Amino acid sequence: MFAAEFEYRKAGSIADAVRLLSENPGAKLLAGGHSLIPLMRFRLARPEVVIDIGGIDGLRGIRISDGSINIGALATHAEIANSADVQQANGLLAEAAGGIGDPAVRNRGTIGGNLAHADPASDWATVLTALGATVSLQGPSGSRTIAVGDFVEDAFATALAEDELITTVSVPVLAANQRAEYAKMAHPASFYAVVGGAVVVTMDGDRCTAASVAVGGLTPRPVKAAAVEQALSGTTLTMDSIADATSRLSEDLSAAGVDIIGDVYASADFRSQVAPVEVKHALLHAIGLAHH
Repeated sequence: MFAAEFEYRKAGSIADAVRLLSENPGAKLLAGGHSLIPLMRFRLARPEVVIDIGGIDGLRGIRISDGSINIGALATHAEIANSADVQQANGLLAEAAGGIGDPAVRNRGTIGGNLAHADPASDWATVLTALGATVSLQGPSGSRTIAVGDFVEDAFATALAEDELITTVSVPVLAANQRAEYAKMAHPASFYAVVGGAVVVTMDGDRCTAASVAVGGLTPRPVKAAAVEQALSGTTLTMDSIADATSRLSEDLSAAGVDIIGDVYASADFRSQVAPVEVKHALLHAIGLAHH
């Protein structure tokens, strides 16, 4: 099937993109195109105007400063995965990027487009929520910054206004005593997450002093696992303590007030049972009790 007719505009700068969005309500931004183009071809999306932002240099690049990795919205998954600076500053980012889709998707898909699309089965929102990342948005009224955990509001729904675009994703550099991992049950064809769990633990020897845990794939938006985090903090991480902490994930899913997704890939009950297993895997990988 072919897309419905639309007008094509090419933005030369961030300011130009904001202007075009303001002048064309309902317009869609085209970056890597791996989310938008399939929707348009199946006519699930029928924008009258498509604004190409792929040539805006101000949305590119990866820079590290003041303890933060600042990633341009047009950075591709492959660029993030292959960046030596990212690998050194926060290995989880490079690992997650390298596990997205196939080479064609990684070479064209962008981190900004992925977050704006907000597919519940994508990896970035879950990983970035656990890492405490933020997104910077630019609109007619100026710029604003919002935590990724608040940016994604529901399945395919975000806090992004119609006349705004993502400019930068900022992720903290991991401290020397921090470990971070992501584990997922992936669909064998698309590599989308059926269930995924991301963890960041701050260690003092074998003792966990702080933890950040997020799960995705099974819910419309990533869920922060506060009960699991509390159970991990202050304990020596062993097989038993990790199993006890991850068993509390059901409390977090209930407290979040979100529906568990059930579809042709996996039932809601199956996803609920697998979620603590993936968080457990991530924790065991993080502290070296298991390996990929």
